[in-house]
Amino acid sequence: MSRVCDCCGRGPQTGNAVSHSNRHTRRRWLINLRSVRVDLGCGETRKLKVCTKCLRSGVVRRAV
Repeated sequence: MSRVCDCCGRGPQTGNAVSHSNRHTRRRWLINLRSVRVDLGCGETRKLKVCTKCLRSGVVRRAV
């Protein structure tokens, strides 16, 4: 399953997890995706994976 927002294209970011002893190991920060029904206009709805940042900012409109 792809962890990419269908609206803005954001995906997971990578970096280092740093322990107390300063050891570095690779880790991932996953975005908060939600599967929602989106109103595309003209009475058409589709189920998309959208990040919560797009939902809060009003980029997508949820179908009722």
